[in-house]
Amino acid sequence: MKSLVTGANGFVGSAVARCLLEAGHEVRCLVRAGSDQSNLKGLPVEISEGDLRDVASLKRAVINCENLFHVAADYRLWVPDPETMYEINVKGTQELILAASGADVSRIIYTSSVATLGINLDGNPADENTPSSLNNMTGHYKRSKFLAEQVVQHLTDKHQLPLVIVNPSTPVGPRDVKPTPTGQIVLDTLCGRMPAYMSTGLNVAHVDDIAQGHLLAYMHGKTGERYILGGENLHLIQILQAVDEIIGKKIKRMNMSVGMMLPVAWIMEKVAIATNTQPRASVDSIRMAEKKMFFSSAKAIRDLNYKYRPSSEAIQDAVTWFQNNGYCKR
Repeated sequence: MKSLVTGANGFVGSAVARCLLEAGHEVRCLVRAGSDQSNLKGLPVEISEGDLRDVASLKRAVINCENLFHVAADYRLWVPDPETMYEINVKGTQELILAASGADVSRIIYTSSVATLGINLDGNPADENTPSSLNNMTGHYKRSKFLAEQVVQHLTDKHQLPLVIVNPSTPVGPRDVKPTPTGQIVLDTLCGRMPAYMSTGLNVAHVDDIAQGHLLAYMHGKTGERYILGGENLHLIQILQAVDEIIGKKIKRMNMSVGMMLPVAWIMEKVAIATNTQPRASVDSIRMAEKKMFFSSAKAIRDLNYKYRPSSEAIQDAVTWFQNNGYCKR
């Protein structure tokens, strides 16, 4: 059987493509022309060039595919051009799902995010039923993914689509080429560029476990349901200390409050605009850190037989990959 994977050259997408190949799927990869395809090097996949903003390319990509794994997204926490993010994450998702429906694709797995879910203010892990609303979404990334998930749910109900939603938490591990915001934290810590931290928390999962969760959702997921694919809930300082332990260093860091970090992030954004670079921290990322983003994967464990390895293995694999690929020398 043939499965289309969008964003297959990205961090999570390439892990999903590898997982599907191991399960015996033929894999077609939708990638943007000229994009970095190093994560697909040596894999027996079919490349279909296209863009989520190009409807014709989406219709071409889904032809003769039994399954769709829509993993692609514009994932940034600093978004000086929000219109592009909404075009890709919301409008692009809508057009792709409609194209898949028109091509009679028999199974659709949509990769949402825990960013769309509610967060318990008392620090207890949230689940798929924790209340959330657009007003609770901090920043354009969260808002775009929240709106995209609403579109997907509407289309699923309206057209009776064979669609399952997965909500990955924070993926960590090898092949984080860009890297992702959390991968950047691991990298900055590895390279000695993390002198301070905030009292926040994340749910950390190995990227390959999240990929396996996609396959399990395809095999066992119930149409219209959503499943958190996560790992261990960690305080940020625990992630930094895990990296320190791997590289054999013990570093003292300053604990900074949101109030202290917001003006710093604002200045970083202004410098980034002037120099055409990425800020080390954005205002939105600091505001997100006000809440501990802890989640439970109990539903996926129960219904999909989802499993996740210790977060220490995810962090170790990320550190090893960054070291082997010379990221601290850049």
